[in-house]
Amino acid sequence: MATMFSAGTVPAFDLRISIEESEPLIWRQLRLPAGLTVQQFHLAVQAVFGWEDRHLYGVRAVDPAGKPRVVMGPDGAPEDSDAESPAAVVLSDLLDPQKPDTVFEYEYDFGDGWTHRVELVGPAELERGELVCLDGANRGPVEDSGGPWGYARLVQILADQQHPEHEDAARWVFETAGEFGERFDATRFNMQAANRKLRILALQWWPRPLTEEERDNVLKPVLWLLRNAAGDGLELTKDGYLKPVLVKQAVEEIGWDGIVFGKGNREAHVLPVRELREHALAWKLVRKLKGRLVLAPRGRRALEHPGYLWDLVVDTIASPGHDAVRLVTHLYANWYLAGIAPPWNLERDVIRLAMEEAGFVTRSGHPIPEEWITDIYRTVSWELMCLCLKTPKATFADPALLTDGGVKFFLAVQEAEKLSRKG
Repeated sequence: MATMFSAGTVPAFDLRISIEESEPLIWRQLRLPAGLTVQQFHLAVQAVFGWEDRHLYGVRAVDPAGKPRVVMGPDGAPEDSDAESPAAVVLSDLLDPQKPDTVFEYEYDFGDGWTHRVELVGPAELERGELVCLDGANRGPVEDSGGPWGYARLVQILADQQHPEHEDAARWVFETAGEFGERFDATRFNMQAANRKLRILALQWWPRPLTEEERDNVLKPVLWLLRNAAGDGLELTKDGYLKPVLVKQAVEEIGWDGIVFGKGNREAHVLPVRELREHALAWKLVRKLKGRLVLAPRGRRALEHPGYLWDLVVDTIASPGHDAVRLVTHLYANWYLAGIAPPWNLERDVIRLAMEEAGFVTRSGHPIPEEWITDIYRTVSWELMCLCLKTPKATFADPALLTDGGVKFFLAVQEAEKLSRKG
């Protein structure tokens, strides 16, 4: 008898995915559309286990017709393999919804050998465009930690401050994952973050229109400044900064409380407020007039038509004046859309490597100096700080994940970048 589904829903599978030989067992239960490709399945698994998509992966299964199937990714690696393409195989090719308990293997990082047992719990249905993590336990392993045995040993060392290798292990975890060893918790699983990562993927695979609320939330800091600069404008200090009372107001009303140093009423202690003012000037939304910050014609239009402001900011960020800034902006977009940004302490190293691979050198042919890397990093990161793109972090160790509006902003930036290149 055919399975009936409600209008607006699609057939799905409930899958229990566990990392073999992990102790305690690291597992997740996902509800995924039956039409998801193996390539998409791979990215969903990466998201909920906290993997960073650095290595090859493969799927080994016996399909409902009894045929062995081997799928290898990413496409083209290794080139001499007879394996199927992950973009050409969907989950329903590998699983029969009427046969719960069917199992296939997903392996990630053939060096460390992380084998995930994927078990069909049963058929289900999902709202179109949804991916859901239903349950799970324990933190995903640290990349390149040596497989289940190596990771178990790492966790044991981190838990014992008297262990002779504790200091080295803690330093390695910090340098690799950006987490302080003493705060490392192998038992912690953040299901809310897992579902946010799945949502970020879903919005890319099944795009949805930008809502006015999403737009205005992303533009909140800029709109805040424009509204306050309307009318007679904002009185500046003799050095050209916003008055302390207004800096404090910005922190409270924009929601920047978590990034305040000291009293939080001076731009020197609240750098996002300083950057917001300077970027609004650079974008010609405001101008200085007789010691006040007032709306420029572009700013008045932006305040009346936030859709114009959205397009202006998207186009400005997508088409910077320097190719190195363009490259780093592209990197940030890819990191956040994948939900896999490098640890904060490694961002500049990754940027430097990307610039080297792209062939950036000084006019004399020498490698780009470290201070230039830092300047480019700051240029891009502070420009993005002028927008509300990410969800609040519950703890320092939590990833910085995009809101729905943040996803749509970066997708718009990528599209604008493509159009500018064609032009």
